[in-house]
Amino acid sequence: MKIAWLGTPASQDPHRVGGKAAHLSKLASTLPVPPGFCIFPTGNRLTRHQRRELAESYERLVGQIANPHSPAVAVRSSAVGEDGQQASFAGQHESYLNIRGADQVAEAVERCIESVYTARAIAYRQSHGLGGKITPVVLVQQFIQADVSCVVFSADPRNGATDRVLVNAAWGLGESLVGGSVTPDLYIIAKNRLELLESRIAEKLVMTVTCADGTCEVPVPRALRNEPCLTQRQLLQLASLSIELEAGQGWPVDLECLFAAGKFYLVQCRPITTLNRI
Repeated sequence: MKIAWLGTPASQDPHRVGGKAAHLSKLASTLPVPPGFCIFPTGNRLTRHQRRELAESYERLVGQIANPHSPAVAVRSSAVGEDGQQASFAGQHESYLNIRGADQVAEAVERCIESVYTARAIAYRQSHGLGGKITPVVLVQQFIQADVSCVVFSADPRNGATDRVLVNAAWGLGESLVGGSVTPDLYIIAKNRLELLESRIAEKLVMTVTCADGTCEVPVPRALRNEPCLTQRQLLQLASLSIELEAGQGWPVDLECLFAAGKFYLVQCRPITTLNRI
């Protein structure tokens, strides 16, 4: 089993580590990407030696976390070919949040590997012309306990308009947002003048939070249900970043971002694949 840390050249080749890790790794030196490492497993189950390697890397990551008394990580499955220009694999592979301790991390890694080989994931690959051998990759990163989660598009995925930025936001962790169980706030920002064109504040009934065995979905406190998740300053920050990354990457970007205690984090950067079908 090989391990490559985010921000190093070994984790920046999408043909080796997949798009998810490669895009984040290239941005880790200049943007607040949570620290972490990629694992390249050689089988569905970890050997005793591989578990020791993983435990050592986990302990090294814990040493980089500002709050070592809460060394939770996110374990996210990926694969070579994921988050490319034609297919994002959104929702096809498993992720596990708020994972603590070397044994739990190893179990989550094995479940992530298994998710790459499910019939659903294989069928998705085949439907996008990505059949053949699957090369799984697992990304282990510091877990950020988000107050607000956002998805940011540097073009409007609904109609293909490239002169605006679209932002969806919801309270808590991103699972309720990307899973579709909550109606998020919607914001549209003009690219050329960074002006808010549209703001639809939804009634947000549920949110994902941490619990003893990982995460769970709970009701949003009544006082927050109809409140906007983002300030104007945060919206302009997100819009400016998406425009900057679109220019740097050379393609319209789909970002996943978090705010925790007012601090911003970037946890995903990939192409907007749906624009090709509009």
